[in-house]
Amino acid sequence: MSPGLKQFLRFALVGGVGTLAQYAVLFVGADVLGWRPDLASGLGYLLGSVVNYLLNYHFTFASSKSHLEAASKFYVIAGSGWLLNTGLMWLLATQLVWPHWWAQLLVTGICLFWNFAGSKLWAFRHQPAAGR
Repeated sequence: MSPGLKQFLRFALVGGVGTLAQYAVLFVGADVLGWRPDLASGLGYLLGSVVNYLLNYHFTFASSKSHLEAASKFYVIAGSGWLLNTGLMWLLATQLVWPHWWAQLLVTGICLFWNFAGSKLWAFRHQPAAGR
């Protein structure tokens, strides 16, 4: 298995933990409390991003960057992912009236690839030592 595929699988596993947190908030918010699905999903995404940052920093990318640098970059990616997630949930579940769980499954897949690309190529990108 290639190192890139292994890293993607670790990222997806870590993302699964964050996704469970997000889905729990979506369930409680939308299904129990009657909130709009886009708002519950967006709030859950924020909770999941904290879990994802810590696990990706240590487990997926074994980053040696300072938390200031890595977190600031990660949260630019996560913030744009939050806009993508919440915007698509608004469109699909609120405007097009898709069942919110089907919408969330599709949106989760889209955000998985968005967040992996941004994390790998920018937020946690390993910089080779100077002179090599």
